[in-house]
Amino acid sequence: MKDDLSRYTLRVSPILLNKLGYIAEFEGRTKNKEIEQLIKKRIEEFESTHGTIQADQYN
Repeated sequence: MKDDLSRYTLRVSPILLNKLGYIAEFEGRTKNKEIEQLIKKRIEEFESTHGTIQADQYN
């Protein structure tokens, strides 16, 4: 099944990944969704200080 989601390989230490998995499970999310939430939060923080990022300008 084809979707329009981007794929990105993340290299991270097993300890960090295990801790992330613990947090994700605690929050009722997958590790992938937990990472997505962290990314969204960081973007919101950045944009509140520096202004809106025009996403179509970057790859």
